[in-house]
Amino acid sequence: MDLWSEVTVSRSEKFEITAEGEGAEEMPKDSTNLMCIGVKAAFDAAEVPVPVLKYHVVSRIPYARGLGSSSAAIVAGIIAGLVLVGHRLPCWGSEALLQIAASIEGHPDNVAPAIYGGIQIGIHSGARWMSERAPSPPGMQMVLFIPDFVGMTSSARNVLDATVSRDVAAYNIGRVAFLVHALCTSNLDNLRFGVQDQMHQPQRGSKLYKYLFPMIEAAENAGAACAYLSGAGPTVMALTSGASGDIFTQREKERVDLAVAEAMLQVAENFGIKGQLLITNTSHEGAHVTRVVPPFSTDKISYRSEI
Repeated sequence: MDLWSEVTVSRSEKFEITAEGEGAEEMPKDSTNLMCIGVKAAFDAAEVPVPVLKYHVVSRIPYARGLGSSSAAIVAGIIAGLVLVGHRLPCWGSEALLQIAASIEGHPDNVAPAIYGGIQIGIHSGARWMSERAPSPPGMQMVLFIPDFVGMTSSARNVLDATVSRDVAAYNIGRVAFLVHALCTSNLDNLRFGVQDQMHQPQRGSKLYKYLFPMIEAAENAGAACAYLSGAGPTVMALTSGASGDIFTQREKERVDLAVAEAMLQVAENFGIKGQLLITNTSHEGAHVTRVVPPFSTDKISYRSEI
């Protein structure tokens, strides 16, 4: 999503982590912070010891809400570390950065889109992690209801069944295939079938997030192409169509995002749940460097924003 955190890492005389924005108070301020783990992984790849560093993060990704804030921290740390140590990794045919990030996260589900942007499909080939981009239909928007309370992945996993039946597996495999086809053909009407699930949403909806299915139903009734639990929750995400160019210049009646947002907020109110409503879209660009000292740009060759 077009939702970003900005991490600054610099050499220092003492170790320090400062933070502002989403989750600034909750995030660890020691070496267990995922930014630090990412930086160390980069220095390890270069076979250089990590110097004393100072970290500052401006977090705009809600913390522990099923929106990939952990993966963003990991990827930001790795890239910052690579730039600091002056080490570059092979990409084509190896995706070395993805291997490092996925080894920390345990899977590529969130680190792949954090690295590459867009909608990513990640698998393990038996030899390494691989990721490919799925198309993002033009004009698609994301409407997110983000509750005020955090969702712990461990708690969300504990409510899942220990085994999966053949019927449930077949159901989900078919839905995933339908989802990818809907994205590839920009058939937004079929997205609601593609995001249907029997492996985790019914369990988490019944035991953790009572508002989930009423909110999904309300969003779809208001015109959303689909709605689903974002990651392990507690955020609920709806996808809508209709955006054309900048949303501030397009007539509201030509879009459905506001109607969907209001419907989701009404369900939250009915369940007595407070939270924020965010409308954004897909970002086709992943993690990138915005400033570096000394700069990459020279008098003859200037990179974007004179980095």
